[in-house]
Formats: sequence, structure tokens, C-alpha cells
Amino acid sequence: MKKCCCYVIVLLITITVIGKVLGLECYVCENQEDNNEKCVKTIKTCEHNQDVCLTEIRWGSTPYWSQGAKKQYYVSKRCSNKTECALTRQHYMPLCTHIWYQDWVCSDCCQGDRCNYYVISGTYTIKPVLSVLGGIILLRFLF
Repeated sequence: MKKCCCYVIVLLITITVIGKVLGLECYVCENQEDNNEKCVKTIKTCEHNQDVCLTEIRWGSTPYWSQGAKKQYYVSKRCSNKTECALTRQHYMPLCTHIWYQDWVCSDCCQGDRCNYYVISGTYTIKPVLSVLGGIILLRFLF
């Protein structure tokens, strides 16, 4: 019995070490018009110092200015680290307005292999959901 447990422990440690050595995988793309094709099909194994996947979404006119140019989304994804992520989010926070007639930029980071498949909108929808869920659980215990 003890021999079997030792094999299981060694196997778990080996799997953990291999996962760390192989590195994080993120979807990568730059200034794509949507979250299709390249943004969900191109995967990169990140460098050892890159521990998060960074996603940026921009809303604005084409890179060159022209009067009456239509606005569209630009999606970029890449490997990053927690420090760069925090600085990027802090830099873009005032620009993350979602006002349709203004140019805006939002960014977000996530941890875990291929966690940046979906594009964020720059706002967290999970917090209201967790608040409602917490309220329901609290009411359940009170009544």
C-alpha cells in the first residue's frame, strides 16, 4: 500500500514539474478586427518569466486618421507578466469608457493555459454575479 502511494506522489510531482517547465500557453495576435481566426488559432508557449496572458481590446477608427472613418474593434493578445499587466491596466483604465463615439482601450490578464480565448470588454461581470450569489446564500442561512 505504501509503495503505491509513493508512486502516486512521484507521478503528481512529475506532472507538476513538467507543467511548470513547459510554460504557460496563450493565444497571440495583434490588431485583429475580431476574435476569430488568428486570435483563437495561434498559440504561443510563453517565456519562463511570463506568467499571465494579456488581452487588449481597442475601439476606434483605422490606424490612419480620415474624416468619417468607421470605428471598429482591434484585438491583441500576448504573453506577459503580472507587473506589466498591472501597469497596462492602470494605464488604460481612464481610457476604458465604452463610449461608442470615442476611441477607447481596455485590457485584462488571466492565468492558466489558453485562458485568453474569449475577449474581455474591460469590465468585470463576475463581481455582480458573485454579489448576487453571496446574497442568496446569506438569505438561505438567515431564513
